[in-house]
Amino acid sequence: MKRFMFALLLAVLFAVPALAEVLAGPGIAVVDVDGGKLQGYIRNGIYTYHGVPYAQSEPFMPPEKLPAWDGVKLALNYGPMSPQGTSRTDDMFPSHWYWPYWPPRNYEQSSNCQNLNIWTPGLDDAKRPVMVWLHGGGFMAGSAMAEDVYDGENLARTGDVVVVSVNHRLNVLGFLDLSAYGEEYKYSGNLGIMDLVASLEWIRDNIAKFGGDPENVTLFGQSGGGAKILTLMGTPAAKGLFHKAIEQSGAVELMGITLPEQKASRRVAELTLQNLGISPADVAKLKDIPYTELRAAGDKALAQAIEEGCEISSWSPVKDGGGFPEQAKDIPMLIGSALNEWISTPLFADMSTTQSDNKNFWDDAKVGEQLVAKYGDKYSAVVDAFTKAYPYKKKADALYVDSWLRTRAKKTMNIKAEQNGAPVYAYVFTWETPIMGGYAMAYHCSELPFVFNNIALSETATGGGEKAQALADKMSGAWVSFARTGNPGWEAYTRDGGAVMLFDDECIITHNHDDVLMNLLAPDYVY
Repeated sequence: MKRFMFALLLAVLFAVPALAEVLAGPGIAVVDVDGGKLQGYIRNGIYTYHGVPYAQSEPFMPPEKLPAWDGVKLALNYGPMSPQGTSRTDDMFPSHWYWPYWPPRNYEQSSNCQNLNIWTPGLDDAKRPVMVWLHGGGFMAGSAMAEDVYDGENLARTGDVVVVSVNHRLNVLGFLDLSAYGEEYKYSGNLGIMDLVASLEWIRDNIAKFGGDPENVTLFGQSGGGAKILTLMGTPAAKGLFHKAIEQSGAVELMGITLPEQKASRRVAELTLQNLGISPADVAKLKDIPYTELRAAGDKALAQAIEEGCEISSWSPVKDGGGFPEQAKDIPMLIGSALNEWISTPLFADMSTTQSDNKNFWDDAKVGEQLVAKYGDKYSAVVDAFTKAYPYKKKADALYVDSWLRTRAKKTMNIKAEQNGAPVYAYVFTWETPIMGGYAMAYHCSELPFVFNNIALSETATGGGEKAQALADKMSGAWVSFARTGNPGWEAYTRDGGAVMLFDDECIITHNHDDVLMNLLAPDYVY
């Protein structure tokens, strides 16, 4: 009986997660930074600071340095995010598409949103690698705290690194190119990027106070965050402010690999003024227009410009003479995407059906019908190429393989590798969630809980459990290794060698594994 009770006690102890210990109060986690004293808190041994201001700005103007403040500024709560929809998903998904994306988190919205968040194991001189997270949502939506899994506490602890996440101006407030209307608006088409540069300058000047090494800063970002990183690679003002870069599912033409020409961005501004009934001489009136009205006029102008044939796809930075290839030569990169990306997201709209009516439940006959319907006379070639590329996947998985982001990632890898400078490393995330019958697969954003080592914060997306945690340990460990040394733990990519890490329950290094498949699925794209 005693042995049974002891075993029961052990089971209870290990089944119940430990309660967090939070220390906060006078004199706790106080740091001297540029401008004054900053007070955060300590949670489970990790010093945490939210809503730290790194700059300020006037509408349509570049960021400016903050004035000094008196006393101690509290950094206990998240700061405002850039104005957008009512939640971080409104600009991207209907409300019933939230799962398996994590529950939306809403915060105050303000055009003066230049703030960042910090997690660090110690306020010492350990010179830890600094990992700066740039959030997704294109250049129009999202925030540094939009998702639970963006929390940097666990990554800071398990990796012994300093994690920083950054808010900045988005959409019409960050990228409306008014440069045709006066010298004071010269930089208005790139304000969101200028905010990011200002945040990196703040990190350079202050991160040593948080135990970080300003000479070892790694940017990592997913989707729009990856596109921001590619843009910063070609931004002269950002040179020397970061030293390594991890680009996750964000290599896109006109938003990262390349940028719109100023002719297109200026046309969007011209149409925006017309939609608002504002003459070019009265452009200063824009700052008094309510955000919702301004955003509606700008979005309409974007659609009009695209319809006219302008080479622009969404709100994004403007080409200003910087060039990705030359600027990026000395910066090691890690680049990749998810196997299914957006291909499976239409299935999110009717989970009550797709949880049991998906490729995991279909018989061979139905799988064959679906493959023929999708690929026609290329059916056999696609299935053969997919099976060779991913021998551990099912035949039915060939229905949902992404080629759009994957080919753009390959193009970016090739550009980087052929500079013959710092190395580039490649990956594809192929692990698929078992939740709800596994219909979602390795969807866009699905790697985020693993990168941040936040499986415990994302059970509804991952299912939790030992397998998911084991992959999170491997993947976050690779990201930390890259931040610390410039090498994630496998061989560098070259066009001929084509080394790629496939992240799944079993992680495999392969070579040129999907060239034939991509050539079949995207025969006209040159990478």
